[in-house]
Amino acid sequence: MAVTVASCCFSALSSTVKSRYYLAASQHRFSTSRTSIGSISSNHSHSRTSSNPNNGSRSHRREKEAVPQKKTPRRSSDERPCSYADGNSGKGNVGRFQSSAFKSFGTQRKDNKEFLFDMKEQQVQPGNLQEAAFLNAVVKVYCTHTAPDYSLPWQKQRQYTSTGSAFMIGDGKLLTNAHCVEHDTQVKVKRRGDDTKYVAKVLARGVDCDIALLSVESKEFWEGAEPLNFGHLPRLQEAVTVVGYPLGGDTISVTKGVVSRIEVTSYAHGSSDLLGIQIDAAINPGNSGGPAFNDQGECIGVAFQVYRSEEAENIGYVIPTTVVSHFLNDYERNGKYTGFPCLGVLLQKLENPALRACLKVQSNEGVLVRRIEPTSDAHSVLKEGDVIVSFDDVRVGCEGTVPFRTNERIAFRYLISQKFAGDVAELGIIRAGNFMKVQVALNPRVHLVPYHIDGDQPSYLIIAGFVFTPLSEPLIDEECEDSIGLKLLAKAHYSLAKFKGEQIVVLSQVLANEVNIGYEDMSNQQVLKFNGTRIKNIRHLAHLVDSCKDKYLVFEFEDNYVAVLERETASAASSSILKGYGIPSERSSDLLEPYVDSLGDNQAIDQDFGDSPVSNLQIGIDALLWA
Repeated sequence: MAVTVASCCFSALSSTVKSRYYLAASQHRFSTSRTSIGSISSNHSHSRTSSNPNNGSRSHRREKEAVPQKKTPRRSSDERPCSYADGNSGKGNVGRFQSSAFKSFGTQRKDNKEFLFDMKEQQVQPGNLQEAAFLNAVVKVYCTHTAPDYSLPWQKQRQYTSTGSAFMIGDGKLLTNAHCVEHDTQVKVKRRGDDTKYVAKVLARGVDCDIALLSVESKEFWEGAEPLNFGHLPRLQEAVTVVGYPLGGDTISVTKGVVSRIEVTSYAHGSSDLLGIQIDAAINPGNSGGPAFNDQGECIGVAFQVYRSEEAENIGYVIPTTVVSHFLNDYERNGKYTGFPCLGVLLQKLENPALRACLKVQSNEGVLVRRIEPTSDAHSVLKEGDVIVSFDDVRVGCEGTVPFRTNERIAFRYLISQKFAGDVAELGIIRAGNFMKVQVALNPRVHLVPYHIDGDQPSYLIIAGFVFTPLSEPLIDEECEDSIGLKLLAKAHYSLAKFKGEQIVVLSQVLANEVNIGYEDMSNQQVLKFNGTRIKNIRHLAHLVDSCKDKYLVFEFEDNYVAVLERETASAASSSILKGYGIPSERSSDLLEPYVDSLGDNQAIDQDFGDSPVSNLQIGIDALLWA
């Protein structure tokens, strides 16, 4: 059975998928009419093709892909319905994390450069909810998006608009979802009962936790405003009210339900696993970024996605205030958002008694380290075969869970997500039957193939019509799996970066010219070496080409394919190729900066790819957990 996660800004997603997690923002696109569950589109054209030679060779693909889509990471056919991947802290019982986390997050005042809660309760009778003053803190978000064109990386796609929700947290700031303001060129907000839209600025965007921080400079916007108060993590079956501006009208909308479940949840936008609250209150396109309240009028989280399936209904998700507080404290500490850390190990459950006995684990606890990411700090501390039995003195069960609240347990990676980048955790491990404690620094994960691209444009390099660019999930989404090929897909989903800064550089396409005759049909092939030197990333490739004095430029690709260009002829033809295809520059602006090799040219990096599973969800084995 197919399952889908949907966002709640009206998202235009592939109509061929029956169900998935959906984000919840409302998008109005000038493109082909391809809306699906959780989406509303305003369609005014049928394709993005034109007489521009840049688009000519890809007109068929452009017609199919005319609606920019929110994608979720691909997984194997035997995947489970609700998941993706990321990380978790603390000493003693994990239940203590709730109170400590909330002290550092808040709404109106600052102390020691951290947000503080104003826990003043405002009791609200359910029947008087529409008249409650805190509803006025919820605003409507209007965003104009201009996404990069990853297949033609020197240009951008046609802009589109979307609407979502946000709410005031004090100090001139608003909170919303990251997917509501992704690739933003203009963001405006409008208060309840007001006709004026005010320009907002995106201060920070947390892709992995799907939260964005906005600011509005206009003093008029904040007149009479009362920021929301934040509440603690709710209990099961507690009443919850979701407020926002979903489809179906222009005024504020209120829906009610109860808390159904609290556990580590897949975040569709960031491809991460963090704490989430499952509710049965309706969350519709446009609700993204809106608050969820308890009966005391306290905000308990941010609505952000729903679960669509033929066999389930009324499953919505809210980002809890523990995750929100982590995001805000991270921003306050660093002046920017740095992300949730990870341990960087692949773990196996130890449910089998014989397996525990073989590893000399006396008690019914612990998880087995099966693989360690080369780029993680744990690589120099842990060893394959170690058994992790505690994290900051919190005992880890044999199923990879830890105590959470009374009569509750939660996934071990929740502990990791409570830490900040650069924090140190104390692990209790059993190595060859001996118990010991080790210190491990936690930092955000290094992705070989990133899910999102930092900056406005992807990197690219054009050499005699050869268009090189790093492989990324957005590029895979644009090109479609069939044109990318199984080998690149396997590397994208299962390979691990061996060093920081490593990229899979691909020849995206060849701009036909007499200088590259015979190579015109090449596309989406990984380039491995240039003139015999293994390529580390696209900056390294640009450096090698710029410093080359040989007569020939020799590119070695996957499957032992070789392409050779005469260096002087290629250089002479470059300007005419760029002019003929209307391309402003032969390389992206980031490749104009001087090249710095942090690894050293002599470091051995010529190793096999594609043998490292990324998560249990992508290989369909419940016993393996990615921390």
